[in-house]
Amino acid sequence: MNPQIEPLHRNESLVDDGMLFVRTEGILNTMIKIPILLAGLVVVAIGMPFQASFSSTRTLDLTMYSDGSTHISTQIDVDPLSPDYTLDLFGPSVDNFVTVGENGFLLTSNINGTKALIETFGSSSITVDYDIHDLISKDGRVWTFSFNSTSDFTLLMPPNSIIVGMGTIPKNMEIMEEQTKLDLTSGITEINYILETPQNPIEKPPIDSIPADPNNVAEDFTLPIVVGGLIVAGVAGASVIIKRNKTKTSSTIQEEISSEKSNEKEFLDPQKIFDFVPDMRADDKKIVEFISASGGQVFESELRKKFVQPRTTMWRAVKRLERLGVIEITKKDLQNLVILKKNLEEEE
Repeated sequence: MNPQIEPLHRNESLVDDGMLFVRTEGILNTMIKIPILLAGLVVVAIGMPFQASFSSTRTLDLTMYSDGSTHISTQIDVDPLSPDYTLDLFGPSVDNFVTVGENGFLLTSNINGTKALIETFGSSSITVDYDIHDLISKDGRVWTFSFNSTSDFTLLMPPNSIIVGMGTIPKNMEIMEEQTKLDLTSGITEINYILETPQNPIEKPPIDSIPADPNNVAEDFTLPIVVGGLIVAGVAGASVIIKRNKTKTSSTIQEEISSEKSNEKEFLDPQKIFDFVPDMRADDKKIVEFISASGGQVFESELRKKFVQPRTTMWRAVKRLERLGVIEITKKDLQNLVILKKNLEEEE
């Protein structure tokens, strides 16, 4: 059977002058859909930068130690829909790297050079702590701290340190228990300082060197930038030097030793701690019991030897107990000293 070919008749009509009239029934729908499509593309284009730049640094705190190391503590807002987050470290020499999610859970991380890949597990905010050895250098007696930050940060100077040079003006400066705390802005920061020791005391400026005539000061320093620099250097030097008016005598040292011995037993009984934190892990309870049996305070190195744990594993356990409010961690003789708390209710 042969198919029949039927001619297709055009619905358009030609008028006498030969003009062709086309049907316009679908043009209106097309004109409505095009703006909607363009608006959707604009929304997607605007949303892409926000998604790419979702992470932001909420806080950044640095603590410098006398051995030339620096402790980094930062809180970062991250995308909870992303399974992991890549953190740029401030150098390759990293120790004691610990990451905690917003619910207090330890997060898994992998460090490769100056990058750390962190599995966020749905956290919208993570807290990162680590020690780094790349920010401080030494030339003779002068130490130099060099740091390039993309956000504002706080810096706690080492004990018994005196600032002798500063490449930027801090937003705020205060003395906290023999240590200088600076509030600094983003960008490149360079600070030169000297550590005062009993063998190398810092010589105080003589009183005779202070000009008595204020008119002479006005004549010598007329440029505002010079005046600002002198004010910052004067405040930094004078505030720290005032704190170092006397060296420790042998009697003072004996008093401190006696005070430490008298306070050794001023800590809570382990059972009270376990009652206060009933869901504490079994291995954490063993650490608490050992600290209690050792007089309420031990070095982290002693804990590693006792429980035969690598440094990173023990550091995570210690930080976990610190978050529970059971212990506190301080620096002593360039080591981490773990101390049982005296009163847990104060940490609630």
